[in-house]
Amino acid sequence: MIQQQHTNNRCRGCGPQYEVTEQQIDRILLAPMFQDEAIVVSKQEYEQRLGLCDGCEKLLNKQTCLLCGCFVRVSAKYRSKSCPNLSDRKWSAVE
Repeated sequence: MIQQQHTNNRCRGCGPQYEVTEQQIDRILLAPMFQDEAIVVSKQEYEQRLGLCDGCEKLLNKQTCLLCGCFVRVSAKYRSKSCPNLSDRKWSAVE
């Protein structure tokens, strides 16, 4: 789904002891709040957002945004979130 786009696969502020696995992100996304349509975007919008992040040079290790430090698979779910790249915003919040 999302491909690594950064040559340095280390977060600036985190060491390997803080690596988060895809399984841990999957567990986060199973939380009841991520089932609430008032909070999350549609499946189609979510997949579109992930596709846009996939092509971004600011994507680290297939999961972390280098601009804000978020886990992309989590942030892309929220209706209220926008891409943090102010000079080249990939996607915007949904009202």
